[in-house]
Amino acid sequence: MAWLMLIAAGCFEMFGVAMLGKLNSGRTWKTFSLFLLGFGGSLLLLSQAMKSLPMGTAYAVWTGIGASGGAVLGMLLYGEGRDIRRIICIVMILGSAVGLKILG
Repeated sequence: MAWLMLIAAGCFEMFGVAMLGKLNSGRTWKTFSLFLLGFGGSLLLLSQAMKSLPMGTAYAVWTGIGASGGAVLGMLLYGEGRDIRRIICIVMILGSAVGLKILG
């Protein structure tokens, strides 16, 4: 269950990052509320997952999901570059998170 909460925390983190991008293009109360919901939900779920998972592993996986997900969302939603080197780096981040799960 802790791993599911951790993955959900990463997804909320990605949502928060998407709302941060949207806030930069135009500030509304709705967007700001969604931004707070994304990061607030992310931190809440991360703290719950860390009750069962080692802090270092949980934090590394959470940041990996958030960083790689944010980069992918940037490519899909905001027209950021899709260079193969960038994609390889994202795959390496995700591979490291999977490695921590397998070894932990």
